[in-house]
Amino acid sequence: FGVADARAASPRSLDADLLAKANSQAASLPRLHALIVARDGRIRLERSYRGPSLDTPVNVKSVSKSVISALIGIAIQQGAIEGPGQAIAALLPDRLPPRPDPRLSRITIDHLLSMRAGLERTSGRNYGRWVNSPNWVRHVLSRPFTDDPGGPMRYSTGNTHLLSAILTRATGRHTHALAQAWLGQPLGIAIPSWQRDPQGIFMGGNNMRLSARALFRFGELYRNGGVVNGKRILSESWVSASWTPRTHSPFSGDAYGYGWFIARACQHDIFYARGFGGQFVHVIPSLGMIVVMTSETTTRTRVGGYRTALTALLKDYIIAAALKADGLSCS
Repeated sequence: FGVADARAASPRSLDADLLAKANSQAASLPRLHALIVARDGRIRLERSYRGPSLDTPVNVKSVSKSVISALIGIAIQQGAIEGPGQAIAALLPDRLPPRPDPRLSRITIDHLLSMRAGLERTSGRNYGRWVNSPNWVRHVLSRPFTDDPGGPMRYSTGNTHLLSAILTRATGRHTHALAQAWLGQPLGIAIPSWQRDPQGIFMGGNNMRLSARALFRFGELYRNGGVVNGKRILSESWVSASWTPRTHSPFSGDAYGYGWFIARACQHDIFYARGFGGQFVHVIPSLGMIVVMTSETTTRTRVGGYRTALTALLKDYIIAAALKADGLSCS
C-alpha cells in the first residue's frame, strides 16, 4: 500500500468545484451527521450537518474493531502478546467450556482479528442472545463451529470481544485504560468509558465513542504508518499487516485484514473502518486522503440505498476532487 507514498512534502489540493458539490451532496443525506475530508494532513472540508458537533464523542459501532486491532498491535510491540500466531486457548483457559471442542486450541489471534475463528457468529440474529448471557467470553467460546479455524470470514463481534479479554488478561489493565494510554493521550483525543460485560471486560468491537475529529486523527495515525507528531505509536509492520487482505466479506465482497476492510476505486486502494449505520474512516494512502463519515445509528447502512449514496459521495465527488486536482480522472 506504500505508507511512504502517503506522506507528501507539501499538501496537495482538491478541486474546489467538486469539493463544493461533495458538501452539497452530503448535506442532502438526512442520515449523515458529519463529514471530514483531508489531504496530506490538511483538512479541506469538515462539517457537522446535523446531530452532535465534530468534537462530541459518538457511538462509532464497529469502527471499534479497528481500534481494538491497533491495541493488539501495540500489545505485541510491548511483548504482552507474542504475536498473531499465538493460540488463544492458553490465554483464556478458565473461560473455555467444560468439554471444549479440540478446534478451540487451534484458534489464534490472527483468526480473531480477521474474523476467521470458525465459531458461530454472535453478531446479527445472535447478538441479543450473546449480550444477554451471563458470561460473554465463555458464551463465545462455547459456540459451535460452523467452519474450521482459518476458514471463510464469519463477521462476529464476539471475536473482537475475546481480543478485549485477552488484552485485559495479558496486560493486567482494562481495555479502556489501554485505549486512553496507548491511543487517546498520544493522539490527543478523548476516549470515554463504554459498555462492559458482566465480568467488567470492556466490549471489544462495538459501542466505543469517538468524535469525528478523533476518528480523523486515528485515520492519520495509519496513513502516516503508525507515527504521530514524529513519535512512533504503532509499528509500520502492523499497519501493513492490518491492511493485508486475509479474507473477503460475504456481504460486500470487500477484502478484510486485521479490523480493516479493503476496497478499490479509480485504481486506488481504500482501507476503511466501518460501523453500523454509516460510521466510516477511509484511508487512501496513494492520494494522501482521510475521509471520515458519521451517521445516525438506528438503521442498517444498506437500507434505503444509504450505503450506495455514501459510496457515490466518496468516489464521484471526493476522490474525483483529488484526481481532478492532480490532472487525472477516474478510469
